[in-house]
Amino acid sequence: MSKQLKNIILTIVIGCVVFIIGNIMEDGFKFEDSKEFFESFAFYQLYSFVLGYSNMAFFGYMANRGWRKNDTVKRVLIGFFGAVIITLIGLFALRVATTVFYFGVPFKDFIERERFSYYQFGLWITIIILSVFHAIYFYNRYQQNRIKEQKVIAGTASAKFDALKNQLDPHFLFNSLNVLTSLIEENPDSAQKFTTSLSKVYRYVLEQKNKELVTVDEELKFAKTYMSLLKMRFEDSIIFSSPEHSINPESKVVPLSLQLLLENAVKHNMVTVSKPLHIKIYEDGYNLVVENNLQPKQIVKKSSGVGLSNIQQRYNLLTDKKVNIIKEAKRFAVAVPMLTKQVSIMKPQSKPEIDDNYIRARKHVEELKGFYYSLGSYFLVIPFLIFVNLKTVPQFHWFWFPIFGWGLGLTIQAFRVFVDDGGFGRSWEKRKIEKYMEEEKKNWD
Repeated sequence: MSKQLKNIILTIVIGCVVFIIGNIMEDGFKFEDSKEFFESFAFYQLYSFVLGYSNMAFFGYMANRGWRKNDTVKRVLIGFFGAVIITLIGLFALRVATTVFYFGVPFKDFIERERFSYYQFGLWITIIILSVFHAIYFYNRYQQNRIKEQKVIAGTASAKFDALKNQLDPHFLFNSLNVLTSLIEENPDSAQKFTTSLSKVYRYVLEQKNKELVTVDEELKFAKTYMSLLKMRFEDSIIFSSPEHSINPESKVVPLSLQLLLENAVKHNMVTVSKPLHIKIYEDGYNLVVENNLQPKQIVKKSSGVGLSNIQQRYNLLTDKKVNIIKEAKRFAVAVPMLTKQVSIMKPQSKPEIDDNYIRARKHVEELKGFYYSLGSYFLVIPFLIFVNLKTVPQFHWFWFPIFGWGLGLTIQAFRVFVDDGGFGRSWEKRKIEKYMEEEKKNWD
């Protein structure tokens, strides 16, 4: 449906609503014949079309004009006074056309009889409708800005997370080749076995590096395999222990976190037969702990900055839970949080339909709650306004304006909340979002 056709339909609907309101306020639909009825209806539609289109054009101009971030108040004031001026000019032109040209009243007589009170109804109706339009516009712009901000945050976090993960692949390979070089010189037979085992270990690195979280059981299994590689070089100089399985099979950690911690333990401590390095992995509450006895090397090679900081940064991007470091006189331990649910918001999950259903359900509940709040406010405020009107200005029932203006907004809100598969229901919204995302993807490609 084209924009012009939508605007025409909208002006017709507004004209019908104003026709009903106007006749209720005047004489309650007392027409002498059908000709008078259709004539009155046609005039209301003409007024609605002219005023509606002129204000829509002005509203479109205001929306497309370049506004700064802090120009909201300025935009509202210009929009309000501009709409008032356009409405008054339009009403005057329409009254001239209908009174002078249609009914044949001389222009001089028309000017003499003209009163501002003749413009009040049209002006109030236009202001109410424009207020609803502006409220919807600013609400949509606020939501769009929030979506843009979240996309920027998520995109930045995703890029940073990918960069951290990509550090692991060359880092692991480089360090493994260093170990292999040492073994070739010290023990060629072990070097051959190391090469065979390294291919199996490296396969795990390639498989897991693109994941945000892996199960603790997978990491424990990999840690044992990795330690078997190190024991080929250090033999009895390393004493290693870890559980076979996690207490909670659903618990997860970031990939290769144990490997990095085990590697750091070997890198920064002396590993000799006389001073063996004791490393153990165990669970402590909701943390997985890697602990070793502290016997630092006298000369430590310059760190690459990948190990512990990489784990901390990845956890910071996924959860509020922190990596805890315990350093004592003879003991060093790192406790990494075990997560029991998927916490990432940067990438699509393995079952996007579940996440989409949850997001839509949550959004629907929020919309439903907002509608009930608005409905409750309506039935509390409207009686109060009626009471104030009848007590202050009983001869002019201005309470009809908020009744129908606010009622129109409630009707639109109820349509959005309760109509599932209508022309503009949630199914339509889903299709539009999918279409927009597909277009965005093509633009990026």
